[in-house]
Amino acid sequence: MRVVAKIGTSSLTDALGVIDATVVDALCDQLAQLRAGGHEVLLVSSGAVSAGVSALGLVARPTDIITLQAISAAGQSRLMATYNRSLDRHGLVAAQVLLVPHDFVDRRQYLHTRQTLVRLLELGCIPIVNENDAIASDEIRYGDNDRIAALVAHNVAADVLVLLTDTPGLFTSDPRVDPSAVLVEEVAADDPLLSVAATASANNVGSGGMSSKLSAARMASWSGVRAVIAQASRANVLLDAVGGRSVGTTFLPSTRNLPARKLWIGFATNVEGAIVVDDGARRALVERSTSLLPAGVVEVIGDFGVGDVVEVRDQNGMPVARGMTLADSEVLREVKGKRTNDLPAHIAHEVVHRDDLVVLV
Repeated sequence: MRVVAKIGTSSLTDALGVIDATVVDALCDQLAQLRAGGHEVLLVSSGAVSAGVSALGLVARPTDIITLQAISAAGQSRLMATYNRSLDRHGLVAAQVLLVPHDFVDRRQYLHTRQTLVRLLELGCIPIVNENDAIASDEIRYGDNDRIAALVAHNVAADVLVLLTDTPGLFTSDPRVDPSAVLVEEVAADDPLLSVAATASANNVGSGGMSSKLSAARMASWSGVRAVIAQASRANVLLDAVGGRSVGTTFLPSTRNLPARKLWIGFATNVEGAIVVDDGARRALVERSTSLLPAGVVEVIGDFGVGDVVEVRDQNGMPVARGMTLADSEVLREVKGKRTNDLPAHIAHEVVHRDDLVVLV
C-alpha cells in the first residue's frame, strides 16, 4: 500500500513552539513499522517556520510574509535534521522534497515530480515533503500543507492519505463552543464533504485549520484516495488509519478521479471573484459538463483578471463550480448575457472552458 501522511505544526511543536523530538520519534517509529510491513510511505511535514523561530531565538512568531519565508529557510534544515536523526534509528533515510504549485499545475513538471518521488520510494527512502516557503511568492503559494498532501497523494496514486492534526477528527460543529458536537466517523463518497461547519486554525502556530483539511480530504476523495483526519497524539494512529481501523474521520474514495489541474482549480488556489449564472447555464454546467458562455452570466462579483480562478454561483448564491476565466471582470461585465453571435471578434467566446472548470455539486 502507498501511504501519504501529513502532520501539522501544532502537532509537532511544544507549548513554546519548539519542535518536539518525542513527537517526531513516535511518528518515525510508525513510519518505520509501515515500511517494515511492506508499505511505501511519504510524509508531508510542516514545522520549518517554528524550527526557524527557535533557532534564531525569536520571542514570537513574526506575521509578515517576507520574514516568515526567511525564517523557514533557517528552519527547514533543522527540521530535516530532526527527521534524519529519528529515522536513522531504524536504518531509514529521509529525502527532502520542496514543492511549489507550479509542480502540480504544469503537466511536464507534474510528471517529473512523480518520477522523482516514485524513484525515492524505490530507493528505500522516506520522502519528507514541504512547501518551498522560502521562494514561493504570496500570489502562488498554497499557504498550508494539507492541500499539498492531497496533491502528492494524487501525484503518486496513493491508496490512503492520513492528515494528522491536534483534534480527534471532524465534528458536526465546533466542539470548543458546542458541547453537543459529535465526531463524524465516516463520510461517503457521494456526501457533501463540506456540509458541516469548519473553522480556521484555532491558534497562530500553523497555517491550516479544519477547513483546509476538509478541502484536502475532498481533493483526495475526488482522486480516488481514501482520506483520514485523525489526532496525531493518539497512540499508533498512523498504523491504525492505514490498517482501516476506526480512528478519526474517514472519507471514502469517489469514482470521479479528477486530474491534478482540476483539483488545483477546485480546491488548492485562491478564489478571486464570483460569476452568477442563470438556471439554463447551471443545468448545462452540471448536467452536460459544458463550458460557461457569456450568455448565461447574469452578474459579475469582484475584480479579477484573465487566468484567475472564480466561483460560479447560481441565482440563489449557492456555489456550483469553480473555474479559470478567459475574460477579466471588466470585459465580462460588458458582454454578460450576450449570445455568441453578438460578441466582438476579439472577445473570448467562452468565459470558462470546460477543461478549466470543476463542478462542485
